[in-house]
Amino acid sequence: MRWSKTHLYERILAKDASLDGQVITGVLTTGIYCLPSCPARKPFIENVRFFQDEASARSSGLRPCKRCRPDAFYRGDDADLDRLEGAMAQAVVRPTAFPEVDALAEAAGMGVTKLKDLFRDHAHQQPAAFLQRVRIQVACDRLAAGQGDLSELAFAAGYESASGFHAAFRRLTGLSPGAYRTMLGSDAFTLPLPKGLRVADVLAYHGRDALSHSERVEGTCLKKAFLCDGQASVLSMTFKKTTISVALAGASGRSAMAKGHRAALRLLGWHGDPGAFEQAHPDLARGREGLRVLLTLDPLEALVWAILGQQVNLAFAYALRRDLIRLAGVPATGGLIAHPDAARIAALEVPELLALRFSRRKAEYLLHAAREVAEGRLDLDRQLTATGASRCLLALRGCGPWTAQYVLMRGLGFRDGVPVGDAGLTLALQRWFQLEIRPDGPETLRLMAPFAPHRSLATFHFWAGLKGVPA
Repeated sequence: MRWSKTHLYERILAKDASLDGQVITGVLTTGIYCLPSCPARKPFIENVRFFQDEASARSSGLRPCKRCRPDAFYRGDDADLDRLEGAMAQAVVRPTAFPEVDALAEAAGMGVTKLKDLFRDHAHQQPAAFLQRVRIQVACDRLAAGQGDLSELAFAAGYESASGFHAAFRRLTGLSPGAYRTMLGSDAFTLPLPKGLRVADVLAYHGRDALSHSERVEGTCLKKAFLCDGQASVLSMTFKKTTISVALAGASGRSAMAKGHRAALRLLGWHGDPGAFEQAHPDLARGREGLRVLLTLDPLEALVWAILGQQVNLAFAYALRRDLIRLAGVPATGGLIAHPDAARIAALEVPELLALRFSRRKAEYLLHAAREVAEGRLDLDRQLTATGASRCLLALRGCGPWTAQYVLMRGLGFRDGVPVGDAGLTLALQRWFQLEIRPDGPETLRLMAPFAPHRSLATFHFWAGLKGVPA
C-alpha cells in the first residue's frame, strides 16, 4: 500500500471521500470495515487496519458497516443517494438533532455544498427547507396527539426562537399554532388566500371532469370526496376575496381534521410558491402569473390516474376513472363518492375491470400497483427523494417513465419532474421553440433543462399554454 498508516488515519479523521474505493478501513474492536468517508465516530489508530479491497477485509473476519455501506459502494450502488436518504430519514424521526444544515451534512458524511447539490438533484429542494418542513410536521403531529402546550412546542420542534417557529408554522400551514389547535377541535377552518393564486384555474383544474363522482365545483366552491380515517367524507373549499373557508363533513376528531387540513393544502398547491420560477422565466409565465402545480388529494390518486391515462385520450381516461370510483368507491354525502383506497382496488378482479372497458393490461397494471401499496411493499407516503420514488415506481409492472414522472409531480409534489413522452408537452415545446417536428425523449430533456429546478411548474405552464386544462 503506497500510503503510510499515519497518513491514512489522518485522512479517515477528515472523512476524505476521495479515498473511497482505493482503501478500506478495518475496525478491529467492532469487527466492521468502512469507507474512509464514513461519518461514524472514529476508532483509535491502534484499533485500525487498512485493506486494499473488500475481499481482504472480509477474509480477516470483518463485516460491512451499516452506516457507510461499503458493500453497496463496491457493488456500484448510489452511495451518495443512500447517505442522503439515510440522513433525511434520521431527520424525520429526530428533527431536533439537526438544528442546522451542518448537522445533516455530518450525518450524511459529506460537506454542506455537496449536500445541497444532492438535495437539488434528488429531493428537488434545499436542505434548510426540508428541515423546516419536518420540524413543522412534528409540531402538527404533537398538536394532533393532544400535546398542545404552545409554550413548549417551538423547542420540541427544534426551534430556539418562538417568533421564528410561529412564522414558519404560519407559512407552511396557513395557520398560527393556536389556530391550528383550535381547528383540530372543530369541523371548519379558514386559510388565507395565497398571494396571486389563480382561483379560476384551481376550480377549473379540479373540476375538469364535469361528470366526476368524487369532485364537484359549484360556483366558487370545490367539493372533494375522500376516505378520511376510513370514513367517506367531503372536504368543501369556498374561495372568497382574501380567504378560503374549509369544512369537513363525515369523519370528525383531531386526526380527521389534521388530514382534512393537509388535503386542502395539497389541492391548493400550497407549498409550490411560483415566485422563483416566474422571476427566472418571465416569458413563459407571462399572463399566467400565480399558476401552481396542484396536487391530487393523495399520491395513490395520482398513480391511479396515471395508469388509467396511459395511451388513451382524456375523455376515455375520465370515463375509466368514473367507472372505477363508482365500482369500488365509498358513497359520501351530497351524491359524491370517495375515491377507493388501495385495499378496495386490490380486492377487484380483472373481469370486473374488463366489464368497464379496461384493457386487460391496464387492469393488470392497476391491480398490481394497488396490491403493492395495500400490502406495504410500496409506501408512497414515505418517499424522501424523487430518485428513490422513481425507482420504486418504475419497478411496478407497466409503469414507465411518463407514469413515474406524473406521480412525482402531482402525487408527491417534487418540483423538477419532466413527463417525457407526454403528447401535450411535446406539442407545446414544438410551438414554443418553433420546431419543425415534435421533440423526442432526449430532445425534450434538453429543451426542458434550462427550466430546472422548476421543471414541474414549467410543464404546467406548457400544458396551460395549449389553452386546455392540464391533466
